[in-house]
Parts: sequence; structure tokens; C-alpha cells
Amino acid sequence: MQRIAKASMGKALLGLLMLCAVTGAKAQTYPDRPIRLIVSIAAGSVTDVIMRKASADLQQKLGQPVIIENRGGAAGILGAQTCAQATPDGYSLCVIYHSTMSYNPLLFDKLPYAPEDLMPVTRLFFLTEGLFVSSQAGINSVAELKAHAQAKPDALNYATLGDGSFPDLFMRWLNNQWSTRIVGVPYKGGGPAAQALAANEVQVTRFGVGNFMGLIEAGKVKALAVAAEKRSPLLPNVPTLKEAGLGAYPGQGWWGLAAPKGTPQAIVDKVNKAFVDVFKDPAFNEFLDKQSVVSATTTPAGFAEFLVEDRKAAEVLIKLANSKREEYKPQ
Repeated sequence: MQRIAKASMGKALLGLLMLCAVTGAKAQTYPDRPIRLIVSIAAGSVTDVIMRKASADLQQKLGQPVIIENRGGAAGILGAQTCAQATPDGYSLCVIYHSTMSYNPLLFDKLPYAPEDLMPVTRLFFLTEGLFVSSQAGINSVAELKAHAQAKPDALNYATLGDGSFPDLFMRWLNNQWSTRIVGVPYKGGGPAAQALAANEVQVTRFGVGNFMGLIEAGKVKALAVAAEKRSPLLPNVPTLKEAGLGAYPGQGWWGLAAPKGTPQAIVDKVNKAFVDVFKDPAFNEFLDKQSVVSATTTPAGFAEFLVEDRKAAEVLIKLANSKREEYKPQ
């Protein structure tokens, strides 16, 4: 019996060594074909613009094309589901954000993915967001927005990324603060939301500043406040949320990179280095400044630690927004 047991243990050890050898060989030759980068937002949104710019630099770092696949909508759930179901070989990566990992698991039952299905690779950047209104709404300040929403409770609509998304939670929090009934309308990204605002399909929203600069310059959208510690260099005359009287809202938007669970750690580390090198490049950071985002890369372990703390912040925000848990229904 002891001989049989020792033989079985020997075979198991040999199998493990062979698996490690194969995995190591794959990591050394990775990548040897194009990489799919799933972006959980619609084409034309500021994150999509950033990742398309990064993909050219990443190709030089990795030696293979990085092909963007947009899976926008449903507060990042569609993109996360696609990534979680992909083969964990390093050829499918996904760009995720705060809703994906921190908010959706607290807001929805029966999600088609779990945060544990995604391996943290690196945080990429923090997003500077702002509060914007359609120029056709005739609103010029946060105070005027509040007065208008209270005087005409059913007159305003608000662009979101779907139930439970950051813009949606902000709307719910604002409604609670002001005793108003601004109604959320879902879009697949900041780009479509910005166009809807310019057309006055919705009257107000909170999204990344970079989505709106062209429309602000064209006079179609007005910025009421920016969600930052200090005013944005892109909008020096626009107050911060705190200056505008809305400083109690917690949380900050971020974007990061993940891989399907089971992706070899050696490949995760190689991908991490490539993305960190790109997002730390001075020339690339000049580009990021124009998008009103701040590079904030990490190690895989550092990103995992950040996610634990961000989930705690999400719990606070969801409570403040008085948001109830509900069953996720595919769109």
C-alpha cells in the first residue's frame, strides 16, 4: 500500500512539474498572436479613446496587435461576463472599472460573473468626473439645477451607464439630498451619453470630463462642477463639487485591467509590466492630461489590495444613495 501511495504521489508531482514547465514555456513565448482587449464601455467614450491610444504603444511592447472589443452597457456587466467566460491564456484581457468589481456585487443578485472570476492585473487611472447639463436646459449653476429639479420634479432626466453605475448612484444620492425625482436613462458609455445631453434627450449627467470638452467648446453642453480636490486645468472657471455645495459625495471613478481567472501568473506579470510602462510614459501622460485622467498603475497585488478598500467605500456610497439590492436582468 505504501509503495502504491508513493507511486501515486510521484505521478502527481511529475504531473505538476510538467504543468509548470508547460506554463513557463507558454509565458516565455507569450504573446505569439493578437490579444483581445475587452473594453466595458462604448466606442467613442473617453476610456475607449485612451485604450485605443494605448493599444498602439502596447503593440510595440508586446510585439503583437492589441485589438479593442467594446462591450458597453449594463454598468460594465456585459464586459465582465465576456471576460470571465474567456479562455484564461492571456489572449483575452479586460478593462474594468469601479462598477465591475465594487458596486455590482453589492447591488445585484444573479450576476453572470463574480469578481473572483477576474484576476487583477493593474489599476490604470483615476477619472476626473464632472456634473454637466444640456445648454438647452437653461441651467447655469448647481443652485439653479436644484431649484429647477425641485420646482419641476418630473421635468429632468439623467444619463447613466445603467442601474447601479456611478452616474446612477450619484443621481439617487442627489435625489435623496434634494427630495427630487430626476429620472435615470441608461447609455452604453460616456460618448453616447454626451451626445444625448447635447441633443437635450437628457438634461443632466455626471461622467468623465474628457467626454464633454468638444461639446462644451461648441456651446452645446455646460459644466456645472468637477468631482476633484481642485479645479480642472481644462475647466479652470468651473467650481469643484465641494465649492458648489455638493462635497459630501464619496467615491472616485477608476479604471483598471483584469484577466480571466486561471491566467498564468507569469503572463499576468508580463502584461502588467507592458501596461505600466505605457501608462508611466511621459508622452502618454501628456495625452492623459488632455483627457482629464490621472495615471495610477499598480502591481497585481497592489490592485487587489485597492479593490478590497474600494468595496468598503462602495458600501458607504450605496447606503447614502439608499439603493436597494435587486435581481440582475439581462438587457
